Amino acid sequence: MRRMLLAADVLALSASFMTVELVFWSVDGHRDAAAFERELVLFLFGIPGWVVLAKLYSLYDRDEERADHSTGDELLGVFHLVTVGAFLVFAVSRLTGLVHPTAGKIVSFWALAVVTMTAARASARTLCRRRPDYVQNAVIVGAGDVGQLIARKLLRHPEYRINVLGFVDAMPKERHSGLGALTILGQPADLRELVEALRVDRVIVAFSNDRHDETLDLIHMLGELNVCIDIVPRLFALLGRNAGVHNVEGLPLIALPRPAFSRSTLLIKRTTDIVLSSVGLILLLPLFTAIAVGIKRDSRGPVFFRQTRMGKDGKTFELFKFRTMTLDAEARKADITGLNKHALEAGDPRLFKVPDDPRVTRFGRLLRRYSVDELPQLINVLRGEMSLVGPRPLILDEDRHVVDWRRRRLVVKPGMTGLWQVSGRDDISFEEMVELDYRYVADWSLVDDLGLLLRTLPTVVRERSVY
Repeated sequence: MRRMLLAADVLALSASFMTVELVFWSVDGHRDAAAFERELVLFLFGIPGWVVLAKLYSLYDRDEERADHSTGDELLGVFHLVTVGAFLVFAVSRLTGLVHPTAGKIVSFWALAVVTMTAARASARTLCRRRPDYVQNAVIVGAGDVGQLIARKLLRHPEYRINVLGFVDAMPKERHSGLGALTILGQPADLRELVEALRVDRVIVAFSNDRHDETLDLIHMLGELNVCIDIVPRLFALLGRNAGVHNVEGLPLIALPRPAFSRSTLLIKRTTDIVLSSVGLILLLPLFTAIAVGIKRDSRGPVFFRQTRMGKDGKTFELFKFRTMTLDAEARKADITGLNKHALEAGDPRLFKVPDDPRVTRFGRLLRRYSVDELPQLINVLRGEMSLVGPRPLILDEDRHVVDWRRRRLVVKPGMTGLWQVSGRDDISFEEMVELDYRYVADWSLVDDLGLLLRTLPTVVRERSVY
C-alpha cells in the first residue's frame, strides 16, 4: 500500500505540473523553452521533498494502523501537504532566482494537485485492496460480548480486508449468532504458536478474563512478532475520533472533546448544506424528471412519498422520498410484520426491514438498489429540516425508544447520510445506530462531514440487498 500511494502521489504531482505547464504554454504569447526546462528540472529534483513531506504528514502509514482508513480521512492532510509544498516552491523560486513561475501558475498547480492527489490515492487504494495478498489474517483475543461484537462487525465489512480466523480465550462466553464458522482457536498461552502457524497479520485484543498483568505480557510478546495490534479500550462507546491523549508524569489520559456546538460551527454547517443541496438539485433535475416518469408509468399514485420523522430539538418534519411502494403499503404492513429481518435474525425488532418486501414496485426496487429514492431529501436539506450529514432520521415509533443521554442526537439536524450509513446501514442494531449518532454529535467537524460524504457513495454502490 505504501508503494502504491507513493506512486499515486508522484503520478498526480507530475500530471498536475505537466497540465499546468501545457495550459500556460498555450495561453502565453511567447514560449520560453529554456524556462520550461528549468522548471521541469526543479520539479524533478523536488519530488523526493514532496515524498518526505507526505511522510511527515503520515500519509503512508494510516492504512496499516487503521482498517477503516479511507482517502476521505486524509483530505485535510493532502490539503496541508499541497499547500505547504506549493508555498515552498514559491519561496525557493524567489530566493534562488532559478525559475520565475507566475502566481497564477502556482495557484493553478496547487488547486489541480489537491484534486488529482485525492483521486489518485483513492484509485490506488481500490486497486491495492482488490489484490488477494492484501487480506490480513486476524485473531481476536477475548470471546466475550465485545470480542464477538467486533467479529460480527468485521464479517459485515469485507472491504476492510480483514479475514477473522477465530478467537483466543481460556474462558469464552456463550456463542452469539452472526459469527459464521468462527471458533475458539486456543488459549492466550498458545498465541505465539497460532500467530506463526496461521500467518496472523493482526491481533485484536478485546476484553478477556485474563489478569491485567497477563494481558500486558501478552501484548509485549506480540510486539516481538511484527504483527499489527489493536486494543479495545474500556469505555470504548464514549471514545470518538477526536478524543486526544495527554500525559501526567507518563500516565496517559484520554481527553474527550466538549460536546458543544458554537454558532459559527452551526453557520458553517448550514452554509455547506445550502450550497451543496442547491447545486445537487440543479444538477439532478433531469434525473428527477426521468424518475418521476418511471414511477408514474410503473404504478398508480404520487411521485413523492412523505413520512413524518423526528428532527432537531424534538420537532417533527415531513421527509421526502421517491415513492417505491404501492399505495396500500401502510395497510399491508401488519401482514408482513413476521418477515421483519431484525426480528427473524434474533436482532432488534425496534428496527423494521423486510427483505424482498412484496409491497415494493418493480421500478421502486431499482430505485432502492442504490438508494436513489433518498435523493429528494435534498429538498429537506434546502428547507433546513435536514443536513447532508447527521444522525439517522427516525420515524416516531423508533424515536420513542431513544432515551436518556441518547437523545443528545437531536441537538443537530438528521442527515441524508452519516456514520450509521457508512458503518453498516441496515445491518447494525438499533443500539449501535444510536451510539454512532451520539458519537457523530460529540466528534463533529467539517472535515469529517466531507469524509463521510465521500465514503457514502462507495458504501451505497456496495449494497446488494434490496428492502
